[in-house]
Amino acid sequence: MILCDIGNSTYHFLKGQKDFKVDLNSDLRNLRLNDKIYFISVNEKATIKLLKAFPDAINLNNRFKIKTKYSSTLGIDRIVASNSIKNSVVVDFGSAITLDIIKNKKHLGGFIMPGIDILKSNYPKISPKLAFDFVTNTNLDKIPLNTNEAINYAIISMVVLPIKNIQDKYNLEIIFTGQNSKLVLKYFKNYKFKPNLIFNNMRKIVKGLK
Repeated sequence: MILCDIGNSTYHFLKGQKDFKVDLNSDLRNLRLNDKIYFISVNEKATIKLLKAFPDAINLNNRFKIKTKYSSTLGIDRIVASNSIKNSVVVDFGSAITLDIIKNKKHLGGFIMPGIDILKSNYPKISPKLAFDFVTNTNLDKIPLNTNEAINYAIISMVVLPIKNIQDKYNLEIIFTGQNSKLVLKYFKNYKFKPNLIFNNMRKIVKGLK
């Protein structure tokens, strides 16, 4: 069994215990994946491309249901991440950072903000003078005294503070997923890090199909 989470920038595969990402522009036929593929997708064009390369791949998008107040535009990646959660704030660090509030097994809403890599890439586009070195030990209790510190402070603050605000408001544990979330774990208490949350929830659905 191979699992695939199709996003806006990559195909994210899990085969056994090994996960790997493939650029959306890659020729998928070169992957030589012989096992049955089960996938979710937020990207219609990428879905068509996957199915051309692997016609027997099974789309799981319609297999996941959650109680939600959100509109029909709630992404399948957010639905899958929130699936089977009882009481938590689920934060997924991908190309975008998504936050979803789950209370008493009901999805109350959430928000989307740019991912850390996008925030990092924006500053040099504003001005060449804003090129900087990203560091992972930014002290949010200390006022920045140079440009490099100022940009790092802003990026970490833009990510950390909205999440903290929601956690304080709803008094819930946070579940972080996505590798880039490791960059901010030090700023939080009462959290769990589940890097394969989406794949684990997909696996549960696949087992129910057999």
